Amino acid sequence: MRPAGLDEVVGQEHLLGPGAAFRSLAESDRPLSMIMWGPPGSGKTTLARLVAKETEAKFVALSATSAGVKDVREVLTAAAGRLGESGVRTVLFLDEIHRFTKAQQDALLPGVEDGIVVLVGATTENPFFEVNSPLLSRCTLFRLEPLQPDSISQLIDRALSSPQGFDGRVVMDGEAKSALAERVGGDVRLAYNALEVAAALASGDAIEPAHIEEALQRRIIRYDKKGDQHYDVISAFIKSVRGSDVDGALYWLHTMLEAGEDPEFIVRRMIVLASEDIGLADPAALGVAVDAARALAYVGLPEASFALTQAAIYLAAAPKSDSVKASIGSARQAVAETSSAQVPPHLRSAPHSGQQAMGDGVGYAYPHDDPEGVVAQQYLPDEAAKDILYRPVRRGYEVETAEKVEAADRRLGKPPRRGTR
Repeated sequence: MRPAGLDEVVGQEHLLGPGAAFRSLAESDRPLSMIMWGPPGSGKTTLARLVAKETEAKFVALSATSAGVKDVREVLTAAAGRLGESGVRTVLFLDEIHRFTKAQQDALLPGVEDGIVVLVGATTENPFFEVNSPLLSRCTLFRLEPLQPDSISQLIDRALSSPQGFDGRVVMDGEAKSALAERVGGDVRLAYNALEVAAALASGDAIEPAHIEEALQRRIIRYDKKGDQHYDVISAFIKSVRGSDVDGALYWLHTMLEAGEDPEFIVRRMIVLASEDIGLADPAALGVAVDAARALAYVGLPEASFALTQAAIYLAAAPKSDSVKASIGSARQAVAETSSAQVPPHLRSAPHSGQQAMGDGVGYAYPHDDPEGVVAQQYLPDEAAKDILYRPVRRGYEVETAEKVEAADRRLGKPPRRGTR
């Protein structure tokens, strides 16, 4: 069912539409080396083959899981001979290029630089981290996306009717087709494999949703605990909580849990969120997150999913403040700018009478001796005495915190905390 030409490719319109850079390169007389980054079953191998076909080039495929430097050098030698003898270019398709070591990737450089081969590397991992910079800089990067259910449905129809597929011998009801299209995570290869299994299960009858359910066994969650999805999904979860979208927080939380993500990793991020994005707007949020971590330690999954869900809802619904995060930045900057600052004499520890005779600890006023518990004295070193490091956000409980801080500021003789939000 692999497309025979670019016009037969379904999906990836951003690469194949009129005037798109990929299509222009593929149809040109001198295509450039490229890296195609996308999830499994999104068409990377198909597009590589079509690049070779459009340019009448020799297509050579290697897999980084089995090929070594010796294999690469043999391909480059053959490609150089082919180019010199007959003028035929070689498209080298290297699947899972991210699995090549630095030495193996470096072996490709001469052939790519000299135009001996047109390299088409395919990877499911972020190439900015997995492909050597010298090689990546000599390639054009194209990102493929998972196919949408509508595109998967078109390909299912094609497989059912095409002579290369079932040639009309298999019937499938609309509900079953929708179920298959929506549950393969945009992976065409998986859709075709599941269609074959479902057809065998149907034994000549129409394919029904039950056959699709059995063929897939469970919903396919496109998630790699060590790859981009690990970072992208936790980022989506954090941003949903920060944005107070309870539904988004729940969706991404349970995407991770269903995919088998380490629940301790999730709850650690919740604890960070509680201070970084909620902070003093709701001080109880930190306790809720820590309690969820304790619950996880006590009962484990799946029972702890209740506590994790409760915490996610609470954090997403809580008022938000980043004043703690901003205060950390302000404090660190002040420390860096006053690195030679000394503790004022009246704040120094003076356990020995000799130190007291030298002035250490002398002049310190004990706040508890004051009726209001606040004494006007300097607590910062001279170099930072006028710095304002905490600027409260006026949301949630932090409004009360701001009022308390401002009352103390008046007693301490500090200037107004401008920039409060």
